[in-house]
Amino acid sequence: MSTNEWELNMANANTGQAIVTIADEDGNYLQEAWEHILTCVSRPSQPSFQFLKKKGPGKIQYAAAAVRRGSYDSAGIGGNASGVVTSEQMNNLVSNLNMLEQVGSSEMNRIFTRSQKLNSEAIIDFVKALCKVSIEELRSASDPRVFSLTKIVEIAHYNMNRIRLVWSSIWHVLSDFFVTIGCSENLSIAIFAMDSLRQLSMKFLEREELANYNFQNEFMKPFVIVMRWKSMFMVFTTAAYDDHKNIVLLAFEIIEKIVRDYFPYITETETTTFTDCVNCLIAFTNSRFNKEISLNAIAFLRFCAAKLAEGDLGSSSRNRDKEAPGKITPSSPQAGKDRKHDNGELTDRDDHLYFWFPLLAGLSELSFDPRPEIRKSALQVLFDTLRNHGHHFSLPLWERVFESVLFPIFDYVRHAIDPSGGNMSGQLDGDSGELDQDAWLYETCTLALQLVVDLFVKFYDTVNPLLRKVMMLLVSFIKRPHQSLAGIGIAAFVRLMSSAGDLFSDEKWLEVVLSLKEAANATLPDFSYIVNGDGMVQNLEESSSRQSNGESAGSGTTDDDSEGLKSHRLYAAVSDAKCRAAVQLLLIQAVMEIYNMYRPRLSAKNIIVLFNAMHDVASHAHKINSNTILRSKLQELGSMTQMQDPPLLRLENESYQICLTLLQNLILDRPPSYEEAEVESYLVDLCHEVLQFYVETARSGQIPESSLGVQPRWLIPLGSGKRRELATRAPLVVVTLQAVCGLGDTSFERNLAQFFPLLSSLIGCEHGSNEVQVALSEMLRSSVGPVLLRSC
Repeated sequence: MSTNEWELNMANANTGQAIVTIADEDGNYLQEAWEHILTCVSRPSQPSFQFLKKKGPGKIQYAAAAVRRGSYDSAGIGGNASGVVTSEQMNNLVSNLNMLEQVGSSEMNRIFTRSQKLNSEAIIDFVKALCKVSIEELRSASDPRVFSLTKIVEIAHYNMNRIRLVWSSIWHVLSDFFVTIGCSENLSIAIFAMDSLRQLSMKFLEREELANYNFQNEFMKPFVIVMRWKSMFMVFTTAAYDDHKNIVLLAFEIIEKIVRDYFPYITETETTTFTDCVNCLIAFTNSRFNKEISLNAIAFLRFCAAKLAEGDLGSSSRNRDKEAPGKITPSSPQAGKDRKHDNGELTDRDDHLYFWFPLLAGLSELSFDPRPEIRKSALQVLFDTLRNHGHHFSLPLWERVFESVLFPIFDYVRHAIDPSGGNMSGQLDGDSGELDQDAWLYETCTLALQLVVDLFVKFYDTVNPLLRKVMMLLVSFIKRPHQSLAGIGIAAFVRLMSSAGDLFSDEKWLEVVLSLKEAANATLPDFSYIVNGDGMVQNLEESSSRQSNGESAGSGTTDDDSEGLKSHRLYAAVSDAKCRAAVQLLLIQAVMEIYNMYRPRLSAKNIIVLFNAMHDVASHAHKINSNTILRSKLQELGSMTQMQDPPLLRLENESYQICLTLLQNLILDRPPSYEEAEVESYLVDLCHEVLQFYVETARSGQIPESSLGVQPRWLIPLGSGKRRELATRAPLVVVTLQAVCGLGDTSFERNLAQFFPLLSSLIGCEHGSNEVQVALSEMLRSSVGPVLLRSC
């Protein structure tokens, strides 16, 4: 060995001696630094040496032989089958081990034997650090090491003489450690851990002075967690899917007894055990042998919820080291009930979340079960549980419930429905087996959405920060190009407003009206494909003709395929436009229903937002109705569209009517934030717009007869279709004229100049009915005439 290597090994030896000295003299002050000390002790060369020294003197040659055979392991478990070690590597190893002998096994062991001299706080730091180092040693999948694990057993034995209070704190750390590694996926590590725990338990139970010590029950708890419940629930979960009916029935009988008689012991162990229990019950809900088993399993999930609400949450291992020394932990049902405050709200929020969530999420997933009885029962238990016990929940838990339990029920509806509003079976069958999509949509989905709304209203004081997210859910339904889904969303929105509107502040109402505006803008009917698709109508007629002659639409040339694709797109475009038009009619009616319920509570600012939303709908509808190219193409398509001409006339009229109502009521009510000049400007512009559109519509149907260079002498009378359209528009024009007359005298006189040309045009128009003429005559007599007389 070279001089440099010798010096390096001497330095290593000196370092080891320094570590022992620091641990010996300053152990009470190291705190988290213990982890660094023990990590150094844990390094592969030193544990190897310690392992050999325990076997007695003169064993270095034995180690050399073991390495040459490829069987030596630095940690004492497993073997090295990687091949032959070179002669140079062997010489270095023996040299290093010889050098480390200078430190001495007794010197290194002193770190652990003298742990009993550490004070009450330092020993806890020491144990925590040793457990962390051991977990790192065991983390390697290919070469796990157990040096620190064996030392844990030793130091636990050395420190058993400490007072119960300190020993209890030590054991809380060690218990979590043994549970963690006892549940390791590496079976060898898990077995070694349980054997180490067995050795420690035997030493503990041998102590006569502890024979009546209640802590013995706590000492055995890691065995319960690792060996009893967890593996048991895994076995019964497997049995739930067995092909033999008798096995399934017997397994469920056993689970039934466990849940009824031993529920507190399930929750007092660890969170994952309770999760395993819930998953086991969920597995039985999927029983294909007996529907009663499925329903009973759901009933037991309700039972679990009731027990959790009573406070039988057990003592979570996560918070044990945070509890004050000597504090009684609820390891029994009686103690568990002490976890509540006087107001009934459970104090252990983390436990609360982790115990409740798997149960609620499991019930949520059952909402997709293909059996109607199971879906209905699961939803009932889910929402009954939330209604009955939700007062225990904090806002963070409610946020998790809404985000991860309730909203996912509707995920596929919001994202996987056919955009054309057609058949949904393709999306549903893949995820839900033989689930009847119509039954799910019209029964389960509708009910679930109503229950979500009712739940939000019931716990509004706590969950009101989630209003925006709940409305986003409802708006996502309204946005879907599927009339039934949109209708469900609109109905739920109205339900929410009717139940909770009185609780909303002005800021919350602003969120409401903005959500309605978002829904209105997202559902504007789109006819662009019909307008811009060249030759679509002709292609569709040719395709229909071939099919009527017995020819297959898909047979023949590529041109036939292209025409078929165009026809499909056309049908989809027409269906989508019709769906959106129907949705917008439902939506504007819902807006008026909500407005009428809470008119006195709405500020002028919020009403103006509603007005702008309705005006966007009305303007878009008029733009569609005045598109002569679109109307011509729709007429060519004939009965296939089943749309009136113009296509959105009802939507245009009703939305303009709502706009007028909102502005006129604003002037009457003068609510908070009302600005008279602003509202009057909106009203004047709106009335001018409605009258202008009516005049343009009337004149578009009258083509002047003329000859080259000759002024027209008369107009062609309106056709029956145009007269019907004008008759339909007449009521809106009448109320618009009345709104103009309703302006104050000063305002009317100030704006008469811009209205007068329109009034003159109305006199010269042909109308579909005499309603407009009567209203116009009254206006001239009562309002315009006096102004003209005063100006003379």
